Amino acid sequence: MRLPPSKLGSWRELSRETVADARIFTLERSMAESPVDGQARAFHRIRSVDWAQLLPITANNEAVMVRQYRHGPQRMTLEMPGGLIDPGEDPATAAQRECLEETGYRARSVYPLGSVNPNPALFAHRLYSFYATDVEPERAIQNTGSEVTEVVLVPVADLEGLLLAGEIEHALVVGALWRYLRFHGPG
Repeated sequence: MRLPPSKLGSWRELSRETVADARIFTLERSMAESPVDGQARAFHRIRSVDWAQLLPITANNEAVMVRQYRHGPQRMTLEMPGGLIDPGEDPATAAQRECLEETGYRARSVYPLGSVNPNPALFAHRLYSFYATDVEPERAIQNTGSEVTEVVLVPVADLEGLLLAGEIEHALVVGALWRYLRFHGPG
């Protein structure tokens, strides 16, 4: 189903400036003209490169998840492996690379779960989600810098319960997992 286009006009950006550069993202301030009253208003936007994440599933129908420290809530969270897409890298290749780095599991073929904007009120980039079946452990985890991950094997049949219980709370992971479960079932 496709919705009809909006009857409102688009905001016209009048100016843009970088307010802060935090290495993996920049913060911009824009002035944009309202299509309704013509008034200029300030907006802030976070710019980053696109991201990719992967739901790796073993031959035993277990999701290869990672626990990692997240500084926002200042605790460990349960997530799908994923990260930034390198310049010139295809999203699927990035998802496979991130999976191997963070879990040590090799995903030979990946299948798309779609892409989303993490939060259109603030972000200008996209997150690409994938899943892979029959992944196998190949090497040790290859984390760098502040990234530290722990592999957790979760039966795919348990994912819905973990989502409903709030054990998996990263919104972008939650969205991808619900999409996977809707189209592929719990196993």
